[in-house]
Amino acid sequence: MASTPAFAFTKSKQGLANQQISPAPQITLGWSWGPKAKNKNPFLILGMLASRPYLPYPQGGPVWGSCASLRGLNLSSLLVGSQTMHPSFRSGLKKLAALSVLGFATASGFAQEPARADWKKTQLDPVFNSEGVTTADVNKDGIIDVITGENWYEAPTWKKHEIRKNGNYGDGLKSYSNSFACWADDVNKDGWVDVIVIGFPGAPCHWFENPQGKDGHWTQHELWISACNETPLCADLFGNGKKVLVMGSQPKGKETEGQMAWFTPSSDPNALWEMHAISEASAPGKEIPGTRKFSHGLGVGDVNKDGRNDVICTDGWWEQPVEGQKATKPWTFHPAKLGEACADMVVVDVDGDGLNDIISSSAHKYGIWWHKQRPDGSFTRMDLFPKLVSETHALALVDLDRDGTTDFVSGKRWWSHGRSEPGSEQNPAIYLFKGSRNSDGLLQFTPIILADGCGVGTQFQVADLNGDGKLDIISSNKKGVHIAIQP
Repeated sequence: MASTPAFAFTKSKQGLANQQISPAPQITLGWSWGPKAKNKNPFLILGMLASRPYLPYPQGGPVWGSCASLRGLNLSSLLVGSQTMHPSFRSGLKKLAALSVLGFATASGFAQEPARADWKKTQLDPVFNSEGVTTADVNKDGIIDVITGENWYEAPTWKKHEIRKNGNYGDGLKSYSNSFACWADDVNKDGWVDVIVIGFPGAPCHWFENPQGKDGHWTQHELWISACNETPLCADLFGNGKKVLVMGSQPKGKETEGQMAWFTPSSDPNALWEMHAISEASAPGKEIPGTRKFSHGLGVGDVNKDGRNDVICTDGWWEQPVEGQKATKPWTFHPAKLGEACADMVVVDVDGDGLNDIISSSAHKYGIWWHKQRPDGSFTRMDLFPKLVSETHALALVDLDRDGTTDFVSGKRWWSHGRSEPGSEQNPAIYLFKGSRNSDGLLQFTPIILADGCGVGTQFQVADLNGDGKLDIISSNKKGVHIAIQP
């Protein structure tokens, strides 16, 4: 079975002929076969979308398939198939040689097993206690430790210390932890790192105060009344090097009355944090997207390249105003169709056209995709890896190998909903999607397995854990707590 090319793919159960894409001066490459075809050989379809927004399919039958968006080729329309070839497209055959580097993919969208890298995986804890993890020097010994929402693991022996009484979540088949995300920060400015913990979605969230080297559980402080959206973020929203919480909030028991906001500690760190509006509050008939407790999909990035980070959900994005953190009014919302339920939504110019695009991954199904931004501000979905791995409930955009080209990291969240989701028993691996740009500026991603049998949770950490100057990966989920060290 041939490898899936590392380009952007679009799949449609209704067939390529029914895949409508906004007209654009580009070539689309696809492959598929129809159930009525006499043989099962893949075929290629290329179409100039500027003149033909609908792609043809052979024999009038429905097809399963994928297509990859390419720029720079000057063809009107071309169909090359094992059964038929449109006579007016024959001149385009000369162009196929230039596309041979892409290879072929099967109609199912599965690829060959990705390459593997020789990273060293260590299990710090076999017990399921958290689906979020962070790192910091907890005890001020100059060595970076690992922290989950319930414990911290002291480097270099990884001795386990309780932050609070641990819950009993079993193997996670029918249960969830009370820690979906956590981040390290000195909240009360006493010189000792504390930990911010997002518990179950929609519930109050807390920060735990470092006891300054003393034994015993850490003091718990409620920081806000609800944390909504399953991908709350702790991000440098204003580009000043200071991270803030970004998440939805809703009044207790009022699921459809949420609001998107950013949060910072009050002058009294023991009090509730200060809430700063990003969106308006929901109103009857006008619910704010992304703000339910189980909403999926949230991101921070500069969508319009004005030098300011915006906030993204699957229904559109909020534009950060010129006033930045001093703004007193809700941010302008730009509606956009940015896909199905996903996890982290990260911003990067994938195709090198000067417009920033958005990469997302499916939180519970199969699929990793990107949305191409058009000059008119609309977006078109392009699938990257439709069948490689399921339940990619967290994703990080990072130059992992520090070669100057953007990569991203993700992995499988083991048993996100028990065994009810597709691919639930698939190997929970951590993946690097290594980026490289071709001569046309297109960012290509090649999947590489970094560690087996661990995967990611709903949030994970990329950090230099051992001080060797290389970035490592730290994860916690229903398989326990793991670190993967870059060689």
